[in-house]
Amino acid sequence: MAKPTPHPVDLHVGARIRLRRKMVGASQSQLGQALGLSFQQLQKYERGTNRISASRLHDLATYLDTPVAWFFEGLAEPGADQEGVERLARVEAFLSSPDGADLATALPKLPARQRRQILALVRSLAGEERPALSA
Repeated sequence: MAKPTPHPVDLHVGARIRLRRKMVGASQSQLGQALGLSFQQLQKYERGTNRISASRLHDLATYLDTPVAWFFEGLAEPGADQEGVERLARVEAFLSSPDGADLATALPKLPARQRRQILALVRSLAGEERPALSA
């Protein structure tokens, strides 16, 4: 019997929990300990494999110093532009990764010209050739 696929809302909320946790610099162990959870349970919340109760989400929001509604921001509304929603989900997933968080912190420290050069390099490596922008 195949494992059930997590609901898209659970995936979205989990990704937002992971993003906010990383934004405040907390590990899964630290956050779990503060909330009386194992890091494995927190990991399941972040992956969307376990649903999170309203009271637990409230506790997370309090610890992470953010409104509960923040975890739902960017969630697709009925009739929403699906392409835009998917793009936002990819950006959030990238920012939630260790490399994404490090790049997002380091890139703004570079001059604009160097950022554009790095972007051109990344696009080239990804096979997304675009015309070069003027400096």
